[in-house]
Amino acid sequence: MKSRLELHQELRQRILNLSGVKERQNAGIHEDAFFVGGRMFMHIHGHGHCDIRLSKSDQERVLAEGKARSHRWAPEEGYVTFVVNNGEDLDRAMELIRVSHAHCGGQPSGLRVEDATGPKGTAKTRNCP
Repeated sequence: MKSRLELHQELRQRILNLSGVKERQNAGIHEDAFFVGGRMFMHIHGHGHCDIRLSKSDQERVLAEGKARSHRWAPEEGYVTFVVNNGEDLDRAMELIRVSHAHCGGQPSGLRVEDATGPKGTAKTRNCP
């Protein structure tokens, strides 16, 4: 069985293997923030606590199917929360992350990497269209 740190490192590596992904560690309130096309599409708090940005229709579907939890602070922005606790969760998390990657990477507008932090280094949560 993998440790929480090993799971976290494998999750990060899988995300970084997606096309065009850049990581910014310690981006405001996010320990690991991931960008595609200059837009944050997901971030990780702690080891395995993933906040993933989806389109509203994908968010509704994923929540209805019980594949993730509603995001505590920004559900209106399309975010859902998924916690990776074991190796099986890695694949389920990556399904959601790939949907987010496609949604945020395929849109021409949104918050750019250089605009990702607000006053005093706090991260903005409005990142994709």
